[in-house]
Amino acid sequence: MAAMRVWRGLAAGPVIAWMAVVLGAAVLALRPLPGGESTALALTIACLGLWATGAIPEVVTAVIFFTAAMLLKAAPPGVVFVGFESAALWLIFGGLVMGVAVKETGLGDRIARRLCSLFGGSYGALIGGVALVGTALGFLLPSSMGRAVLLMPIAVGLAARAGFRPGSNGHLGVVLAAAFGCHVSTFAILPANVPNLVMIGAAETLHYPTPTYGEYLLLHFPVLGVIKTLVLVALIVRMWPDTPRPEAAEAAPAAFSRNERVLSLVLAAALLLWATDFLHHVSPAWVSMAAAVALLLPGIGLVDRHALNSKVNYGSMLFVAGIMGLGALVDSSGLGHRLAEAVIPLLPLAPGHPVGNFAGLAILATLVSLVTTLPGAPAVLTPLTGRLAEASGLPVETVLMTQVLGFSNPILPYQSAPLVVALQLGGERIAPARNLCLILALVTLLVLLPLDFLWWALLGRL
Repeated sequence: MAAMRVWRGLAAGPVIAWMAVVLGAAVLALRPLPGGESTALALTIACLGLWATGAIPEVVTAVIFFTAAMLLKAAPPGVVFVGFESAALWLIFGGLVMGVAVKETGLGDRIARRLCSLFGGSYGALIGGVALVGTALGFLLPSSMGRAVLLMPIAVGLAARAGFRPGSNGHLGVVLAAAFGCHVSTFAILPANVPNLVMIGAAETLHYPTPTYGEYLLLHFPVLGVIKTLVLVALIVRMWPDTPRPEAAEAAPAAFSRNERVLSLVLAAALLLWATDFLHHVSPAWVSMAAAVALLLPGIGLVDRHALNSKVNYGSMLFVAGIMGLGALVDSSGLGHRLAEAVIPLLPLAPGHPVGNFAGLAILATLVSLVTTLPGAPAVLTPLTGRLAEASGLPVETVLMTQVLGFSNPILPYQSAPLVVALQLGGERIAPARNLCLILALVTLLVLLPLDFLWWALLGRL
C-alpha cells in the first residue's frame, strides 16, 4: 500500500508527465536511432508519459499524437490513423449505441434489479458477482470490447440499485470489477481477447505449433483465470471498501415494455452472432454495427438523434484510435523489434535453468507490452520465438505461451483499449484503475507467476 501512496503522490502532479515530454523532445533532437525509430521513440515516451499520469485529458493526448505524428512525418497517414480503420473502433461505436439504449429503455435497470437480488447481500458478494459475470461472458463473447460495452451499463445500474452514487467507493468498485472482470481474467480463454488471437495467427503464419482451445484453457485458466479473479475481487474490496445501501423502490413492472422487448431481441441476436463467429466468420465489429443500425432506425426509435449526439462518448473512440495508432507506429518503425532485441541479451536465459527462463520470458513480454500496448506485444515477440527457444532451451510452444504471462498483466490502463473504454462507459477516471493495475501487476509478478511456474512444471511444460 505504501507503493500505491507514493505513486499517487507522484502522479498527482504534472512533473512526471512533463519530464516524459522533455525526454521525448531530447530524443527527437538527438536522434540516437536510425530512420524513423527516433521519432517513434520520442512520441512513445511523450505520449505514454501523458497517458500514464493523466496530466491532461487522455483524448487530448490522442489528438496531440495524431497532430505531432503527421507534422513530424513519423509514418504515413495509413499507419498513424490505422485505428480509424480498425474493426475494434467500430465495435466500440456499436457498443456505445447499445449502451445508450440499455440505459434509456430501462432494460439495464431491470437486469440490475435481478443481479442485485442475487449478489447484493454484501459488498464482497456484489463485487465478486460482477467480476464473475464478466469472466463468464469470456466464454460466450469473443471480444473484450464487446463484453465491456454490454456489461458496463448493467454494472452502472447495479451500482445505483445498491445505493452507490457516482463518486463513491462502491460505484468505483462495481465499475472496476466489471472493467477488469470482463477483460483481464479472460486472457486465459483462447478466443476471448485480441492479443491471444494475434499471437496464434502470427504463430500459424510462422508454422509454429499452436495449442488447442482445451490445452490453452488448462494451461492458463486455473491461475490467470480463477486465482487472478479472486485476487482482483479482494483488492477492490480492500482498496475501495463500501457498504450496499439498497434504496426502497417500487418493483420493476412485471411486463416488459415494447422498447425493452425490442432491445432484448437485438441484444440476444448480437450475443448469438458474437458467440458463433466461428461458424459464420463475421467480425464482432460488424455485428455490433448492425445492432447499432437497428437501434438507430426511425421505425424502431430506441436511440434518437438527440441521444446519438449528446450521450455517445466519441472521445473514447479518439482515445482508442490514438492508442492503436501509437502501437502501429512502434511496429512499423521497427522500434518494437529493436527494443526486444536489445533486452534479450540482458535476460537470464540459459538451457537447464527453468526458473530464470520462465521469469525472463514473462518479464520480456510484460515490458514489451508496456511499449507496444497489449495487442502489439505478440506481433513483436512471436517472430522472435525461435531465437528465444534456442537461448532458453525450452520448446517453441512453451516460449510462445509465455507471452500470455506478459500481455495479460497490464501495468497501466492505456495498454488496454477495452479497459479504457469500459472505464469511460462507467463514468470513472483512469487514476483509480491505474492504481489497481499497478497493485494487481505487482501481485501477479510476486505471487501468481510463481504459482504459474509450479502449475506449468506439474503439466510438464518446463
